[in-house]
Amino acid sequence: MTKNFSQTAAFIWSVADLLRGDFKQSQYGRIILPFTLLRRLECVLEETKAAVVAESQRIAGLPIEKQPKTEEAQANFLKRASKRPFYNTSPMDLSKMGQSDIKDNLNTYVQSFSKDAREIFEHFKFEEFVGQLADANLLYKVVRMFATTDLSPEAISNHEMGFVFEELIRRFAESSNETAGEHFTPRDIVRLTTSLVFMEDDDALTKDGIIRTIYDPTAGTGGFLSSGMEYVLELNPDAVMRTYGQELNPESYAICKADMLIKGQEVNNIKLGNTLSSDQLAGEQFDYMLSNPPFGVDWKKISGEIKDEHEQKGFDGRFGAGLPRVSDGSLLFLMHLLSKMRPIVSNEQSDEQSTANSNQGSRIGIILNGSPLFTGGAGSGESEIRRYILEADLLEAIIALPTDMFYNTGIATYVWVLSNKKAAARRGKVQLIDGSNLYSKMRKSLGSKRNEMSDDDIKTIIRSFGDFEVVDARVLDKPEEVKSNRGRQAANPKAEPAKTFASKIFATHEFGYRRITIERPLRLSAQLSDSALETLRYAPKPFDMVMPALYEAFGGNWTTDNYGDLSAVTTEARAMIKADFSELKEKQIKDVLDSKVWRDQLTLIHKAKALQAAIGENQFDDYNEFEKVFKQALKDAEISLDTKEKKQLMDAITWKNPEAEPVIKKAVKVESPLYGAFSYKPSQSDKPAKIVEFQTDSDLRDYENVPLNPEVTTTELIESYFANEVQPHVPDAWINADKVDAIDEEIGIVGFEIPFNRHFYVYEPPRPLAEIDADLDKVSAEIMQLLGEVHS
Repeated sequence: MTKNFSQTAAFIWSVADLLRGDFKQSQYGRIILPFTLLRRLECVLEETKAAVVAESQRIAGLPIEKQPKTEEAQANFLKRASKRPFYNTSPMDLSKMGQSDIKDNLNTYVQSFSKDAREIFEHFKFEEFVGQLADANLLYKVVRMFATTDLSPEAISNHEMGFVFEELIRRFAESSNETAGEHFTPRDIVRLTTSLVFMEDDDALTKDGIIRTIYDPTAGTGGFLSSGMEYVLELNPDAVMRTYGQELNPESYAICKADMLIKGQEVNNIKLGNTLSSDQLAGEQFDYMLSNPPFGVDWKKISGEIKDEHEQKGFDGRFGAGLPRVSDGSLLFLMHLLSKMRPIVSNEQSDEQSTANSNQGSRIGIILNGSPLFTGGAGSGESEIRRYILEADLLEAIIALPTDMFYNTGIATYVWVLSNKKAAARRGKVQLIDGSNLYSKMRKSLGSKRNEMSDDDIKTIIRSFGDFEVVDARVLDKPEEVKSNRGRQAANPKAEPAKTFASKIFATHEFGYRRITIERPLRLSAQLSDSALETLRYAPKPFDMVMPALYEAFGGNWTTDNYGDLSAVTTEARAMIKADFSELKEKQIKDVLDSKVWRDQLTLIHKAKALQAAIGENQFDDYNEFEKVFKQALKDAEISLDTKEKKQLMDAITWKNPEAEPVIKKAVKVESPLYGAFSYKPSQSDKPAKIVEFQTDSDLRDYENVPLNPEVTTTELIESYFANEVQPHVPDAWINADKVDAIDEEIGIVGFEIPFNRHFYVYEPPRPLAEIDADLDKVSAEIMQLLGEVHS
C-alpha cells in the first residue's frame, strides 16, 4: 500500500531530533538527504542484489587475463545482473551493519556503488559527515533509523519519492535560512508547464518507439525532467524519453542525478555547473525544454563571460539578440534555451526521421517573473530580446499564474510557451491567458506558498490554450477570500471584485512600437543686469555655494590689491569649509583658498561691466539679435572670452522664456517643418522669412511611442501620428530624424513590451461619495466619543 509522502518525509526528518545539540540546524539536511538517497537506492536494488554480488564474486574469481580490463567493461556485466544502470557489489546493507566498525563499513558500502552513484555521495561530502556522526556516537542510531524505513518502489512510487525529496529540502531550507525555491519547483506548476509544452506533440503521445529529448538548464532536483517523462510515458508507454540537465547546486544536482539513475536514464547527461557561464551541453539541441530559472538574480560575477560571448559570437552564440541588465538574468536563460532549439527540416527529411530523433523543431516552457514582460525601453537589451522573439514568431502564449505559488516568493509569475513549429492558426499571433485567479488556499502554508492550483484549474488553462480562442472575462466559481475581522470595519465595505478567467489573442506586432524623439526650440531672453553680473563674482559648481560664504565672512576688507587673499585666515576658512561644506575634496579646498580663483572671477566681472556699458541693461527677447549685438560689443571693446568664461557669462545673463523668439541653429535650403526645417521670421522684424533649423531645448524634449503597423511605411506611420497626436498641441515641435533604429535604420527606435496587466485590467468604479461620507461620519463620532472619555 502506498504511503502518504508527507508522513514519510516527516518520519525521515525526525532524525533531526537525534542530531540536535551535536550539529547545527543548517547541517541537518546535509545528513538526512544523502541517507535518504542511500536508503532509496538500496531498496531499489534489493531485488537483484544477490545476483550482482554473485556476478561480482564470479568476475573476481576469474583468472587475471580473463577479467574485464576496465571498470567500464566490468560495469557492463554488473549492470546486466542489476537490470538497472547502477549497482552495489557489497553484500552489506544498512540493516546488516553492526555497531563496531560501522564507520568503515558504511564508507566501504558506499564505495561499492557504481561510479555514477558514488559521485552522488561525494557531492554531499557524505564521508565527512559520516565521520562527524561517528565522533558524536550517533552514526549507529542514524543508520538503524534509516534501515527500518521502507523506501522501496512498491511502498512509495518514483513520483511520490520526488515529493518526499521536495518536502525534505523545504524543511532543510527553512532550518538553514536557505531558499527552497532554488532547488525545486512546486508540482502543480510543474504539471501545468509540462502539459502546455507536450500537449501538441501527437507523435510523442501516440507512435511506438518515438524518441524525445527533454532538457532543463536549471534542473534543481529534476522535477521538470521527471514530470516530462511521466507525462509522455503515461500516454505512450512505448515512447523513449531521454533527459538532459545542468544544475549549479551540488546537492540538488546529486538528488537529480540519483532520481534519473533510479529511472534508468543516462546520468552522464546530467551536468554540474553554471549553465550561463559554462554550458556543458554546448552544441546539443532538444525537442523539449522546461525551466524555472531563479527570479531577479544578478549575473555580475559572470558578466565577463556573458559579454564576451555576446560581442564576439553574436547570433552564432547564445546571446546575440541583446543582454538584459545585470540585476536580472532571467532572459539570459530564455536565450540559452532558444539557442538549443532544433531546426525545422523539410518534409522529405522529416518522413525519414519520423520514428527516430525528431528534428521538427522544439517547444519551450519557462517560468519568469513580471520583469521580462516590460522592463527596459526601446533599444534596451530586454526590449531587443523581446523584439527578436516576437519578430521571429517564437512566442506562443504567456499564462499569468496566481501569486503566492512558490516557496520563496509571493510575486506575480508567468509561464512562457515558445516554439519554432507553431500551428498554422497560431502563426504571427500570441495568446495571453489570465489564470491569476485559478487557485485555492492551502490549509497550511509552505514558506511563501499559500496557494495551489487544482487539477481543474490546470485543465481550465490547458483547454483554453488548446482551443486557441478568445475568452471574455468570465466569473469563476471560487470562494470569496476570508477577510480579517480585526480593527475597524467599514460601515459599507467595498465589494471584492469577482474572480475571473480570460484569454486574449494578439498579433505579434501589437506588442511593438517605434519611439520617436520630439524636439522643441530653445527660447532664450538675455539681459546684462547688475544682479546677473554680481553672480560672476563666484565660480560655478562646485564653488558656487562655498565662495559666497567665504566672501561674506572674510571678503569685507578686500581691496583691488589683495582681492581673494585668504592667507591670513586660512585656518579659520578651512575649518568653516570642513564644517559646512564637507562634500568638498582636499584639492577643491586648496583651489578655493587660492587667490587666483577669486581674481579670475573678478576679471570676468570687469569684462562683463565693459560689455554692459556698450550694450546697456535692456532685456532682449530675441537671442538671435542679442548675439549679433554681443559679438559686436566684444569686438569694439577688444574683449576676449575663453570658452569657460563665455559659458559662465551666458549662464548668468540668459534664461529660458517661452515668450521669447526661438534660437536659430543654422540656415538650410529645404523646408521640412515635420523634421525641424521651418520658414521663419521674427515677430518684430520686417525682413523676409528664411528657412532655418532651431537649437533644441533638452528640457522640452519628449518621446512618443507609436504603435507598429506593418500595413504602412515607417514614414507614413510616424508622420500621421505626429500630425494627429503632437502637432495640434505643440505647433513648434518636430521629429528628430537623427534618432534611427540600429537594425532597420529607419527613424525612431523600435521597442517591444508585453503589458500583460493592462490588457486584462477591469475598471472598478469607486464607492459612492455618500457611503464614504457615512464611514467618515462614523469614525469622527467614535473619535469624539473617545476624546470625551479622556477629558471626563
